[in-house]
Order: sequence, then C-alpha cells, then structure tokens
Amino acid sequence: MRTSDFDYYLPEELIAQIPIEPRDHSKLMLVERDQGAISHDQFFNLPNYLREGDLLVFNDSRVIPARLYGSRDDTGNKIELLLLSRLREGFWRALVRPGRRMRENDSFIIHDGDGNKSEMMGQVLEVEESGSRIVEITNEFLIEDIGNVPLPPYIHEKVSDPERYQTIYAKSEGSVAAPTAGLHFTEELMSNIRDKGLLTEFVTLHVGWDSFRPLKSENIFDHKMHSEYWHLSNETAININEAKQEGRRIISVGTTAARLLENVFEKQNGYPIREGSGWADIFITPGYEFKVIDGLITNFHLPKSTLLMLTSALAGRDLMLKAYREAVDCEYRFYSFGDAMLIS
Repeated sequence: MRTSDFDYYLPEELIAQIPIEPRDHSKLMLVERDQGAISHDQFFNLPNYLREGDLLVFNDSRVIPARLYGSRDDTGNKIELLLLSRLREGFWRALVRPGRRMRENDSFIIHDGDGNKSEMMGQVLEVEESGSRIVEITNEFLIEDIGNVPLPPYIHEKVSDPERYQTIYAKSEGSVAAPTAGLHFTEELMSNIRDKGLLTEFVTLHVGWDSFRPLKSENIFDHKMHSEYWHLSNETAININEAKQEGRRIISVGTTAARLLENVFEKQNGYPIREGSGWADIFITPGYEFKVIDGLITNFHLPKSTLLMLTSALAGRDLMLKAYREAVDCEYRFYSFGDAMLIS
C-alpha cells in the first residue's frame, strides 16, 4: 500500500474559502458501504438517514488562538509561532517561522495585536528532528488575548467571525485546528436529532496540525503520527458500552472522535471501555477492523492524508475514491469549510 494510492485530482476552485450559511445548508453525500451506493442531499436532512437509538459521538474540543507573533529577544527580528500541542503547563510543541532564527536556548517576546510588547516571554528548549520546537512560555494565560485563531494554509480568505471556525458545542480548549465535521451542526439540527430518538455524547480530542498534513513518504508506514491528547468521561463510556451491547450504532462525528474511540479500545484491550485520558497516536489504514464506530460523518480530506486513509479503511479505498470523483463532478466544496459525507 502506497501513499500515491490515496491521491486524487481536485480543482483548486473547489477548496472552500468561506463557510456556508446557515451551517447546516452544506451538501451531504451519503455513502452506503454494503450496497456501494452513493447519493446526495443537504446536511439539515441528516436525521432522515439515522436510526432511532443511534449514538452520535461529538468532539467538543475548542480551537485555541494558537498563532502568535513576536520577535527575538536579542535582535528584535520578527518571528511567528504556531502552537501544536500543550505538553504541560507552560510547555508547548510549536512550529516557528523562520526556523533558522530560533535555535536552542534562544529567547523571544510575544507581541499583542498592536505591536506592543506584552509580558509574555518564551525560550526554545529543544529543536526536534521534525523541525518543530519545544518551547517554554511564561504567563501562557495571555494566549487567549494575544493569539490568533489559526486557519489551515489552504484557506486564503479572512474569516470575519472567528467563532465560525468553532463548533457550536466547543468547550474544551486545546485544538489548533477545528474538528471540522462538527461545523455543520446548528442548535436546531441538534434539537431535531434528539427529537428523533437519537442520542448524543461528547468526547475530547485536541486536534493537532499533524492530522491534516499529507504524507511525504511513498511507504505509508514510514509516517509517524504525532500524539493528540484525549479525554473520555465515565458517563460517555457507559453509554457507548450499552449501545454496543444492545446492537445500536455508534456514529462518529468526525475522524477525530473516531480515532479517540478506536484508540481507547486498543489501549484498554477491548470492552468494556472505561473513562480515562491520555495520548492518541493510532494510525488507521485500510485493513483495520473498526471495533467501536459503525458509521462516520466527515468532511472531504486532503489527497494523500492520514484522514483519507482512515475513511478508506471504513468504506473501502475503491468506494471512497469513487465518492471523491463524484464529489468533484458534482462540485462539492472541499476541506474545512466544505461539504460533508455520511458513511454508513
């Protein structure tokens, strides 16, 4: 299995630059695994394709303003940091531009939006093999006031309302990218889902930048997944176990929730799954047998990405690439602000 096996052609104009309004008026592609069938609708009709008793699992992680602007403490040269993950209080893994200006032991100052110096100082502790840095930041509580919400590099338009890059139920701060399948849900749609007898649960997986980057090696197993922090409550674990025992479906809202649930199963050695927290580094590729989820709501992902491999593991590579070709033909909108797919 090669990375190029998960490539596809995408016209640049189909990469969504702005979110659709209202949120739930995006297109919805329906992919039925057993029949190999593909059909089309709109996202606000999602409840029509779910069954009473289905359990939808959402990722409630909230995107932090992880893009920081500042300067070196000694020379005053401008720098930019993208915080990737919080290792512990005051310590972060980050990308730095330009990297040549930020070596081990170098100190820096983070500025506010007006270009003034804040009380937020930092130092590079380690330069990792991948090029990322381990940095220590003082007064990290100021990140919320000083930082900027990072948008993926393929989005070139400025979002007028930063909350539009958050799900309506986001509450646990820690992601540097949104769990984008959840961006389609509105309060009205959530109400309709519950009125139909569908159940909802929330888990937390803080999304890292690594989730979205294409693989560079042709051998997919040369790729190293970075770990992402997760948390699963006792109540949610109980409800998932009950659903599986009763033969009800678990529908993951997004690949991040799917990775969390499958990682928990693997690390806890099967059912019953239990509450807990930790670091998820599971890499799901075709051939993987899903133990927890029975269906997936997801956006359309980058070529050669780990997320496209995950969806191919669930639906089958041939059916998934067929769905992507049809999405291009039907001019679906791709990536973070794009349209959605239900794999059932």
